[in-house]
Amino acid sequence: MAHPPLERFQIGWICALAIEAAAAKEMLDESFGILDAQDLSDSNTYILGRIGNHHVVIACLPGGQYGTTSATTVANNMVRTFSKSLRIGLMVGVGGGIPSAAHDIRLGDVVISFPEGTSGGVIQYDMGKVGTKGEFHQTGSLNSPPKALLTASNLMRAAELTDDPRYPEYLLKAIARTARTRKNFDRPQQDRLFKLEHVHPTTAITCDGCLAVWEETRSERETSDPQSHYGIIASGNAVIKDGYTREQLRLNTGALCVEMEAAGLMMDFPCIVIRGICDYADTHKNKQWQGYAALVAASYAKELLGYIPTTHVSQENLVVDMCCKYNL
Repeated sequence: MAHPPLERFQIGWICALAIEAAAAKEMLDESFGILDAQDLSDSNTYILGRIGNHHVVIACLPGGQYGTTSATTVANNMVRTFSKSLRIGLMVGVGGGIPSAAHDIRLGDVVISFPEGTSGGVIQYDMGKVGTKGEFHQTGSLNSPPKALLTASNLMRAAELTDDPRYPEYLLKAIARTARTRKNFDRPQQDRLFKLEHVHPTTAITCDGCLAVWEETRSERETSDPQSHYGIIASGNAVIKDGYTREQLRLNTGALCVEMEAAGLMMDFPCIVIRGICDYADTHKNKQWQGYAALVAASYAKELLGYIPTTHVSQENLVVDMCCKYNL
């Protein structure tokens, strides 16, 4: 299928995992296939499509490569290839939830980066100093999302206070589309949050042998629909897989979620970060919720784009003009 001119693709969508790329593709209202002609120096593969009135280009990190450096490379390549059109970005995928008494974050929920205090919405937790009392002092800052994305996310946040969001509909429709989508994206049943001191047995693959006495007591929700949470996302190159480390990160940064790529994008690829919660970043971390959480994040991203007029996107600066380190 012939695709529209590259100059129409103003929105870049970056993901880290194959399951996240598959979820992104499920959200396209129209697919133009894979871009088959690009600069030889660009190692990305691009999926081109349309969501509503927006032309979107999707790219995924190479298999087995994670972290801020890989994310930066993918973003740099995308900016070069779409230098005449790219204006805003989305980083969409899965992350580890950081629940607390103030934020009842559960598996399958979605966390959206949103400015708080002096933070633009993403904190690089390995770019700072720890004081003598264990307090975290950030030594650098990361940019906020573009105005068009902040305005849209605030409108969507306000709408959720009075009306049901639409993204759960997109989610269920995508799950039911084929036998394969049901297999790979259906919602798991068990959501167990364990106390910090309970360490998962190293020989156990699942949590079936973890006793209920070690579970945190949480009230039952009225619906199984995902809930949206807005705030700080912690990003860095280390895999967080320990409850105490997760809790210290929450106390130090106020983060609602932890992931490994966003910090590599925020300086030169103006984007909002959307993370479906697939685990609690503790020793019980596994991939059971990964597919569903990836689709939740993609579904939220689709609804978010519906809140952005194309004219607002066109008013944003070209990403290439904001990137001082590229010779384009």
